[in-house]
Amino acid sequence: MKYENPVLRGMYPDPSVCRAGDKYYMVCSTFQYFPGVPLFESEDMVNWKQIGHCLTRAEQVNLEGAGSSGGIYAPTIRFHEGRFYMVTTNTTDKGNFYVYTDDIYGEWSDPVWVEQDGIDPSLFFEGEHAYFISNGNDPLTGRPCIQICELDPATGKKLSETRPLWYGTGGRYLEAPHLYKFGGYYYILDAEGGTEYGHMVNYARSESLFGPFEPFPGNPALTNRNLGGYTLQAAGHGDIVEDKDGNWWFAHLAFRQIDRWLPFHHLGRETCLVPVTWKDGWFYIGDGTSRLEYDLPDRNAAPQELCFEKNMDTLTGSGEWCFLRNYIPANYRFTGEEIRLTGTADTLFGLGLPTFAGIRQSELRMEITASLRSECEEAGLTLFMDESHHYDLFLDGEGSVVLRRTIGSLSAVEKRIFVGKQAVLKVEATPLEYRFFAAAGQERGREGQNGEKGFLPVGKGETRYLSSEVACGFTGVMAGLYAVDRAGRTAVFTEFSLKHN
Repeated sequence: MKYENPVLRGMYPDPSVCRAGDKYYMVCSTFQYFPGVPLFESEDMVNWKQIGHCLTRAEQVNLEGAGSSGGIYAPTIRFHEGRFYMVTTNTTDKGNFYVYTDDIYGEWSDPVWVEQDGIDPSLFFEGEHAYFISNGNDPLTGRPCIQICELDPATGKKLSETRPLWYGTGGRYLEAPHLYKFGGYYYILDAEGGTEYGHMVNYARSESLFGPFEPFPGNPALTNRNLGGYTLQAAGHGDIVEDKDGNWWFAHLAFRQIDRWLPFHHLGRETCLVPVTWKDGWFYIGDGTSRLEYDLPDRNAAPQELCFEKNMDTLTGSGEWCFLRNYIPANYRFTGEEIRLTGTADTLFGLGLPTFAGIRQSELRMEITASLRSECEEAGLTLFMDESHHYDLFLDGEGSVVLRRTIGSLSAVEKRIFVGKQAVLKVEATPLEYRFFAAAGQERGREGQNGEKGFLPVGKGETRYLSSEVACGFTGVMAGLYAVDRAGRTAVFTEFSLKHN
């Protein structure tokens, strides 16, 4: 029996995983999106079900003014003495903090702020001691390092000065530190090379908590930097865990490029899983690369379940909807029969609070259909990478369907088709392009110009212009519904379907 990578598909970057009893829990970054830090549960490390978010209240996460790829950075989840801790960085607010819960299905605490700089924080518990780890710079030399301090987990107060722990192997952008103790050794793990095509995982071990650390002779322990043309790239930034059957796993980020000869990715960084083996006190992450398919070590594990079709009913209450920055509940109404969006003056172009509800694009091939009636200045579908890179297919206040493409400082209306106050919008995605269609009201029964019933072609847009290589951020494309209206009028979506294949 085999499983496929990614195991979390679409924008689920910077994974961290822990075990509690016979179950496993994973968290990922969310940047400028609310709620913050999705929480997943698994019984076999391969099939993951979202059970909530760690940051669901305004008191926990302030994203006001957060630009794309700002906000909430890489989290770490740990389980210690019956309590779950999630530690992360809010780059738009006061920096590093953690929240905790004794009920993994319940609410998480208010933030506990930690006065140590850097990003990608992690926690390490040993006996009665708790340690806080992040990346930073040696205060004496300015050299990038992994740094550590002892922490009071009840208050977040530092019990020791911050000190350098390890300097990595010399790769750029030293980040993603995790500290473990397995057997007689302490292991310090990092990511280097930048979360791009040169990304890699390195680690070292020591018999003492504070070193000196001996680098793994096989570093980089994981990288796809030499797999030119392979679909999975940027393997790095991960976390290691042992399952209940004694198998070891490494969960890490990677992305899928759109074509062998086109090094662009627009789905965001995703979560992959690689089996781990041990020899002479060193762990080996697969063969040092991450692949699209692996054998399951336990033949009794459940077959992998991948969901490729979502609609208004299945998405209601699923926790998959994402909102830009701080959430205003009064502007949204979700039922199994309709989605009602109340427009505001804020648009997709700024750093305000637009009325926007997005679902991650999780496959290179996708079809979205949305039916709406609207009195808003504009309302419809958007393929949203960031405020400067998005393709919008919307119904304007005059009853025309409009296709607008925004790429950096260039924003242009490609086409207008008059349909009236009701429309059906459709987007078809391939690895290389998006194709946009529209139909008037209930007229999908007639033959359209493109040979499909009822739909007229509106235009196309290349996927690469919504890629991270063009937009220069850390996020992925969201398939979003949105509404803009200075008078606060409403758009009603009576059908929404998203199919991946």
